[in-house]
Amino acid sequence: MYQSSGKDKLVLIAPCGMNCSLCIAYQFREKDLNKKGFHRTYCPGCIPRGKNCTHMADSCELLAKGLVRFCYECDSYPCKRLKALDKRYQTKYHMSMIENLDFIKGNDAEKFLEKQEDKWKCPDCGGLICCHNGLCLDCNLDIFLKNKKYRWNED
Repeated sequence: MYQSSGKDKLVLIAPCGMNCSLCIAYQFREKDLNKKGFHRTYCPGCIPRGKNCTHMADSCELLAKGLVRFCYECDSYPCKRLKALDKRYQTKYHMSMIENLDFIKGNDAEKFLEKQEDKWKCPDCGGLICCHNGLCLDCNLDIFLKNKKYRWNED
């Protein structure tokens, strides 16, 4: 669940369209799960940690220099690199960065986060499901402890 004010939530949207609060590294940090036997790198999100974008900034001068907030502000949107990232996330993680960015562009970031909260809400506890494995790390941590490489509905 989002625990910060509305304005603070907006920094959890990466320029590439990733909702950082759904990311496993962000959720691990928020829940301090390394205390439960994991050894993962924690992440506070791209913008809070001073990175303009983890996925895209190394190949995009505009992002690297912080000249755009979101990829859709670029004349090359969607670029080849974003399309590749989007395809990987659609295939592996049930999420589209381009769809996210198009929604933000056509609406606003606050509406995007509201939509995300509904879409990724755990049916059991109301927390957020992790996009990288499809698990609520509050309700389903036992599944992840048994298989630390668990991905979406594996047996």
